[in-house]
Amino acid sequence: MTTSPFTTDASARLPGTDIWFALRAGFTPLPMRELLASESASGTPDSGGIIPSLLAAGGDPVEQQRLVTVLALVRRMMQPLAETGVIHCSVGLHTDDEGDGGLLPSLFTLARRTMPWAPRSIMAARVATGAGNAVHMEALELPCGPASLVEAHVDAPSGSGLGQQLLQISGYIPYPDGERLAILTLAAPAVQRADHYRVLLREIALLVSFDNPLSPESDKE
Repeated sequence: MTTSPFTTDASARLPGTDIWFALRAGFTPLPMRELLASESASGTPDSGGIIPSLLAAGGDPVEQQRLVTVLALVRRMMQPLAETGVIHCSVGLHTDDEGDGGLLPSLFTLARRTMPWAPRSIMAARVATGAGNAVHMEALELPCGPASLVEAHVDAPSGSGLGQQLLQISGYIPYPDGERLAILTLAAPAVQRADHYRVLLREIALLVSFDNPLSPESDKE
């Protein structure tokens, strides 16, 4: 998948922020609640300013319609994967370098969950081993602390147009207080590209920080 350098998420400067991360170019933040609640009669998401933001760079009508179709698929991915505690959602569009050169859609979410207190390494391992449908599991040592990564293949909703299975790769990163858990999830219909998505999620996880990484000078910009 062709990607560009990382860019810092705009929410990094919001008051009360307690976790920071960065996404590569190709991800666009989505108003998750509005996207799930609104759907046009044609079965595609009501724009509500979402589609214009995705098409801001321009493009011919054929490419624009292609993006609208991809966004409809992303909305369907949200339905089985969105859960209480999600605080950020972005749609990813990257070029399939190993396939037909088309766009590979993905959905990135960041969720926060309150957990019973436990040492961070134990919490990360416990959550990983308790994950259902896991086909790959690994422990991670990140700059911000211990974590785990789990790949699962889940059944796609019937009639969703997403194929039979949906790829779901999750990174579980305990907060320093040992009482909260950050859950980074990448979901995509391209199960055959699991290796690429695991690499992408590891890269995102490596940049997670519980301490503000922005300099005072950058806050003034």
